[in-house]
Amino acid sequence: MAGGLVLAGVVAHGAWTARRNAPRQASPEQPALEPTLGAFTGDAPAGARDAAPLAIPSMDKQPPLDALLDAVAPIVLEGVASGDAALLVMPTTRRAGSKPFFVEGLNQLTHEWETPAPGQRYSAFQAGVQLANRTGPLNEIEYSEFVVKAQSFADAVNGTAQFPEMLDEVARARELDQFASDHDAQLSFTLHAHTVAWSPGYVQQNAAHLGFVAGAMPGRMVLPASAAGLPPVLTLSFDPQAALAEDPAQAAVRELTLALDVAQVPRSERAFVRMREAARDLARAMDGVVTDDKGQPLAWDDMDVIGYELETLYDTLDARELSAGSVLARRLFS
Repeated sequence: MAGGLVLAGVVAHGAWTARRNAPRQASPEQPALEPTLGAFTGDAPAGARDAAPLAIPSMDKQPPLDALLDAVAPIVLEGVASGDAALLVMPTTRRAGSKPFFVEGLNQLTHEWETPAPGQRYSAFQAGVQLANRTGPLNEIEYSEFVVKAQSFADAVNGTAQFPEMLDEVARARELDQFASDHDAQLSFTLHAHTVAWSPGYVQQNAAHLGFVAGAMPGRMVLPASAAGLPPVLTLSFDPQAALAEDPAQAAVRELTLALDVAQVPRSERAFVRMREAARDLARAMDGVVTDDKGQPLAWDDMDVIGYELETLYDTLDARELSAGSVLARRLFS
């Protein structure tokens, strides 16, 4: 009998320990979507779609070329060209090296620049290449590739291309890239589980309470922008392997990351304030500890300093006509 009692005690203790160390689960009263491959590819059940929209707002259409951000080559036509003909001779790739390459037409009816479209007629074209993005400045090789592509298109539509001086454009690209490098702010907080790990469903449920919805990739959630077609205000990410586990309820998530890409989000969204609030609320609700990307605990007073510095950054971007969240800023800081 004594041996039986000891064995029963060991089993009970083991079960208690396993339960204590098991990942926290979403509450049954408000079930969350357990992240599965279907949930991230748009194949979730209808009820799940009603609970949380799965689609991330798409980026708006490519804007007109801008002399601030692009090297632009006007293409003078001998007559009028159709959009159908222009599309047939458009370069097969829309990049020159690592830089986006564009062709626009001046619509004969609206007198506005636009991406060539079927059924439209154009009195002129212009080709452009972006001067800088997060891969660096436009270089001489990329500029030469741009010239080849633009000249080929111009010849095909019976036009004459007028290219800006390469050295001038490369110099502009370097200056713009230096500015972008000096003012590119991407912030992140890490939330660590204080004691017990979380299940993916537990993370998703708590994040959903703050307005986050499932993202396009496993282990990713987003806080949508207030207007359709804009990048998310914040992203929340955790181990994608846990999100795709055969039994998500038993998968353990021990940390998640809140991130803000400052230049991609309009100032009016109050993104950093909402980031602080989300970190605080998640830490309280999930028994977590907020740290910086180096693992150092963050004091809320330290965040006031960051907020002040961001206001200065916003002012600088505004003065350069690259306001955070604007079309040009999203292109440059991408």
